[in-house]
Amino acid sequence: GVADKIANKLKNPSLYQVFQKSVQAKYPNASFTFLSEEELQKMAEGHKAKITELEAAVEEAKESAGDMEVMDALVEIAHFAAKSLTPQEAMDAYQKVLDLPKLSSGKKMDCYMELARVSSFASSLPALSTNDTTLTAVDDWVEKADQLAQSGSGDWDRRNRVSVYKALQCLLKRDMKTAAEIMLSGIATFTCVELCEYQEFLVYAALTNLLHLPRPQLHEKILQGPELLAIATDIPVVIKLIRSYYDCDYKSYLHAMVEVEDVLKQDRYLSAHAAYWMRELHLLAYKQFLDSYQSVTLAAMADQFGVSVEFLDLHASQFIAAGRLSAKIDKFGGTIVTNRADRKNAQYRQIIQKGDHLLNRIQKL
Repeated sequence: GVADKIANKLKNPSLYQVFQKSVQAKYPNASFTFLSEEELQKMAEGHKAKITELEAAVEEAKESAGDMEVMDALVEIAHFAAKSLTPQEAMDAYQKVLDLPKLSSGKKMDCYMELARVSSFASSLPALSTNDTTLTAVDDWVEKADQLAQSGSGDWDRRNRVSVYKALQCLLKRDMKTAAEIMLSGIATFTCVELCEYQEFLVYAALTNLLHLPRPQLHEKILQGPELLAIATDIPVVIKLIRSYYDCDYKSYLHAMVEVEDVLKQDRYLSAHAAYWMRELHLLAYKQFLDSYQSVTLAAMADQFGVSVEFLDLHASQFIAAGRLSAKIDKFGGTIVTNRADRKNAQYRQIIQKGDHLLNRIQKL
């Protein structure tokens, strides 16, 4: 089975034990063939011997070679530690590379990105984490890599990959607007396959931009974007969701949402926020529908969405109470009335506020 295949490929004793306990807890009655404690111990001893060998190569490079060879030897230890040892040992190995006095900015970016991956993996598996805060400081490593990228350091490929790291961190933090902007600009230059497949990245780009792009741009850059068109048949559920929203086919949109929920729950970057996504997708459709009306009966709106009046009343009232939907429900008349903000007045107030702020700054000079 799949569990046996994974177990056979795992060459990391600490990770193997986490995997074994997880499988046994989830499938207590299933029969899987796992390595014994003695076999795991033998694997760990083999890794220890390999590390000793790699460390000897570092010492040899220090004595008979140059800085480049020393760096290469330390990087090889870090790569091996990330694959075969504990997260903390991998972190320590990469830190030794970063401590080198003549490390190029490009190599620093590589280390920061790899440290971010190790930290992200460790933080997703509490059994592998320690009390060391560096294990969960993914944001810090991504920020350091991004600062170098923004300063023009590193080559084109590294800067593009760093932008994907940043976008996915924004996705995890629910900063969807920033994630959407970065992903949209990175569709044509994506090379960061160590974090996700290209098709997965396009799904993230499509969904985040659905929440934020104006309709004309949504049609131009997502529905008619050549990259999305090329894989449209591979992600039919996502395309159906966006197409039905653009076409104002709200019944199909809600049906597509049900199908998309399965995609969200199975994805490592989206699953933790599945409920948030479903809430935002509902709100998105309600806002677009109500933008066309000053008032509409609950029965008419419910019919458009293919839901009961009672469900719509309850659901919409929650968004209204939270201040997410500019409308009010007239229970007596059975209508929902939109409260559109006066844009000219809002712009006027904004200009006055900015003017007052500018005057205050001038007076302080």
